[in-house]
Amino acid sequence: MSILGTVLTAPVLGPIKGLLWLARTIEEQANGELYDPDKIRGELAELELALELKQIDAREYDRQEELLLKRLREIREARND
Repeated sequence: MSILGTVLTAPVLGPIKGLLWLARTIEEQANGELYDPDKIRGELAELELALELKQIDAREYDRQEELLLKRLREIREARND
């Protein structure tokens, strides 16, 4: 695109490009948090501590642990592909 075209479309495309960049950045951060094995292991440790401190019962512990372990398996499978 020529310089004139860039200048003329900047007021319209600038904010759109900014929003797309922001959306990509948020998605990368969310995926980093969601698929970080160390974060999930930390959540497992917190979950175990909550059980020991009687903040949750064994049934709730088992339910949450199953979800966290499933996420860990999914991460490992995705990295092996």
